Amino acid sequence: MPNKSQSPRPRDDPVRDIQKVLTALTSPIRREILDLIWDQERSAGEIAAVFPVTKPTISQHLAVLLDAGLATRTAVGTSRRYRARQEALRGLRGALSNPGKWTNAGDAPERSLSDTRVVPAVIASTDVPTSQDVTFTAFTDPAVYSRWLGVPVTIQDGRFACTLEWGTTVRGQYEVVRPPELIAMSWDFDDGNVPVPGAELTGYLRVSPLPDGAHVEVHQLVDSTAQARFMRAAWALVLGRLKAGVVRASDLGAEVPVRPDRPKRYD
Repeated sequence: MPNKSQSPRPRDDPVRDIQKVLTALTSPIRREILDLIWDQERSAGEIAAVFPVTKPTISQHLAVLLDAGLATRTAVGTSRRYRARQEALRGLRGALSNPGKWTNAGDAPERSLSDTRVVPAVIASTDVPTSQDVTFTAFTDPAVYSRWLGVPVTIQDGRFACTLEWGTTVRGQYEVVRPPELIAMSWDFDDGNVPVPGAELTGYLRVSPLPDGAHVEVHQLVDSTAQARFMRAAWALVLGRLKAGVVRASDLGAEVPVRPDRPKRYD
């Protein structure tokens, strides 16, 4: 069997570089490449054979897609095979093969009747050895959730709450629950100061199937660099506990320890 290794997803920047994504998608050739590798892996040679450009040029386009997190690269022996990251491109595929869909109606008078803004997002992710269904249940069944998080979690009528072992209370609402793939949530926390009403945080959690488990990715909207740093640490903790404990937590016959109370650490 040839050795097969997966290129890691980009994780260096806690806030996704939206400019890289936009730059990657401005090229018609790169959009066509994404459409070509949407449903199956293809080698660089197979991709290059479709376009009237040199192989080094195609390699440069593939490097841009990888850097933007829009494609993955798999090593099979001496070959490199590429595939689109569908979870990073949901809702965009129609534009890949039809550039006309990117045309904006710049003279539409209705645009002046609304306000719009762009906000950054922290992207946190992990791969777990449990199936998509079991992993999704780990976020919606309070008994399983409590076991892998290590503290009691309540979920009732879409509202969830827990108090971490150092005293911070987290509470929120599951706004959208679409098994076994998507949860959209608004949430806040009480850490000694009463949160300002209406200041809820918004996050999106997606569970995607893998051949040997599931990929969990959280998109957490943030308002500042300081908040991004905090959210990066917070979601790293949550997804780290999920990865470490979801297998045993999903087996309700297995014992799991409850995390003891501990003092809050101030940095």
